[in-house]
Amino acid sequence: MSAEIFLDTNIFVYTFDASAPEKRAHARTLVREALDKGKGAISWQVTQEFLNVARHKFQNPLTPGEASDYLDQVLLPLWKVFPSPELFQEAILIQRQTQYRLHDSLIVAAAVQAGATILYSEDLQHGRTFGKTRIVNPF
Repeated sequence: MSAEIFLDTNIFVYTFDASAPEKRAHARTLVREALDKGKGAISWQVTQEFLNVARHKFQNPLTPGEASDYLDQVLLPLWKVFPSPELFQEAILIQRQTQYRLHDSLIVAAAVQAGATILYSEDLQHGRTFGKTRIVNPF
């Protein structure tokens, strides 16, 4: 599996954030490019985290139908990393090296497993590299 970019959950959340119009526009561009070029990737974790936020924490939560449509049209086409024992072992190694929380370490491990050269995330250390994967804060 090879992806050019891996998108963290916050990128998808910002695509709905009317209170941050610049971030919203940039996040939408990143998602569109990931889909259009077919070079983007996400993991099961990003899917789960986004749907939880979208259904329960948005100011105007997505309805089940809207969530299903977004899953089909946006998330599933990007979903390339699934849970595995190897993913969790790699995440634990990353956690040991970085002191990141496990959920952040799982995001990094998934990006590495996807072969992404860029992991777009607002939550992680900008510029840090893991093999050929570099964390970039797009905002």
